[in-house]
Amino acid sequence: MSETALIQFENLGLCEPIQRALRAENYTQPTPIQARSIPDLLAGRDLLGCAQTGTGKTAAFALPILERFSASKVRAKPREPRALVLTPTRELALQVKDSFVTYGKFLHLTAAVVYGGVGKAPQAAALARGVDILVATPGRLLDLMNDRAVRLGALEVFVLDEADQMLDLGFERDVERILKHLPAKRQTIFFSATMPPPIAKLANALLKDPARVVVTPVASTVDTVEQVVQYVEQPDKPERLVDVLSRPEVERALIFTRTKHGANRVVKRLLQSGLRADAIHGNKSQNQRERTLEAFRAAKTPYLVATDIAARGIDVDGITHVINFDLPNVPEVYVHRIGRTARAGASGIAISFCSRGERPWLKDIERLIRRPIHIEGAPPRHVKSATAVEGAEEQPAEAAARPERREPREHGDARHSRPMHGDRRERPSHGPSRGPSSRPAPAHVHERPAARSTGEGFGLGIREDGHRSERSEAAPRAEHASRGEHAPRTEHRPHGHRPAGHAPAQGGSRSGHRGQGSQGGGGGRSRSSGRRSGGGKHFDRASR
Repeated sequence: MSETALIQFENLGLCEPIQRALRAENYTQPTPIQARSIPDLLAGRDLLGCAQTGTGKTAAFALPILERFSASKVRAKPREPRALVLTPTRELALQVKDSFVTYGKFLHLTAAVVYGGVGKAPQAAALARGVDILVATPGRLLDLMNDRAVRLGALEVFVLDEADQMLDLGFERDVERILKHLPAKRQTIFFSATMPPPIAKLANALLKDPARVVVTPVASTVDTVEQVVQYVEQPDKPERLVDVLSRPEVERALIFTRTKHGANRVVKRLLQSGLRADAIHGNKSQNQRERTLEAFRAAKTPYLVATDIAARGIDVDGITHVINFDLPNVPEVYVHRIGRTARAGASGIAISFCSRGERPWLKDIERLIRRPIHIEGAPPRHVKSATAVEGAEEQPAEAAARPERREPREHGDARHSRPMHGDRRERPSHGPSRGPSSRPAPAHVHERPAARSTGEGFGLGIREDGHRSERSEAAPRAEHASRGEHAPRTEHRPHGHRPAGHAPAQGGSRSGHRGQGSQGGGGGRSRSSGRRSGGGKHFDRASR
């Protein structure tokens, strides 16, 4: 038995109001990253954490921040938060704020969240009243800083969450601009699922003599997830999906497609078959996304079809199946996807549809996870797992000109949607199994909810935090300039490195995109640096 398995929350030096909140959520035993991080953070040290989604890292930084502020007589001044948590997406920002509210409900502290796609005025008003903890996406935070609605000079704690995703989504320059406004004297907490050179360089620049915590390597998959692959050609996938979802054991399923349009087509087909389904992707407004996630969480809509970029906010208990309608061509994304099931100690099943053209990607996945995936049904002739005979398999004609390992843009049209694929998650628990009782209403940690917009969404050229992306051309760039913002950076691919059969992006641009809908930047890497898998057996409502 590991040393951390013997630790209880009551042994970590947390105050009674925080322990009472944890007991109300039936949380008694910390996850490994919580048990290893909390003591160092309570001692005031900087921390570098490498951990996947589902390991409980939100509570690993939220609990020490709440403990620190509860013991202080300092109160937040108008427009000057005491702690800033920077996250890459709106969904994650909302979940992190909810975690602070839940764990601090018996403390007299305030938390607020700001993100793009909704009106700035209510967010600015909340900041003007003073908040202890601010959770923000980079673009909206810069907007509010430019409007003088928030100042960072009084920060005591800065948290950079999901650093690799931050760079993958093209926020590198935004983060650099924000860092220039941070006070030199502060505690810095840095979390990333992977640690490629650009992330390591950023961490070294930010942290001073940090404690280091590393858990769950990205290549691992949750032991309680049963993984199977079904060989099915692309035109036959919709019918196969209907057959799979009609099985009585498929109670709640998250289905991944490669493009937004593909997600819509899958939902249309499922509705025609009498199956309750909905889609979540970048073309949905914030209100639509929240309604869709709430219906999925409450099991009113048992089947959710999603793209990877939208899925970065989904963490729902009770997902029995993850279905890869389209296989990802970045193997780490597969690990991240299937971690959406088998959470909180439950078991789950991941089913992947694999067409002839996707077989090279399946082999990449098997190499990463270091084992073959069980084939359900009779495999086509000449199909061998990658781990069985390395390089000896017969390569199908369709895969001869193998595409580069990038996820197509989320908004992809027919040119980019070779197969069709899915989404992300919202953050209830990552922790010990608990009963069906609903979460208690927050008491004294007063929420400063952001206004909900009815018309603003993720239209073409809009980043996840509401800023325009490089997909917009001259006019959007001019708008960025007029607001004192930079247009997101364009990453250039080497000549001749574009997937066969893909037309150049807008006007022949060679803009590179890492992962679903990534917006350039991030150190010019040509492929995703990896994603997180879930699978923490303890808790954390918003550790992405």
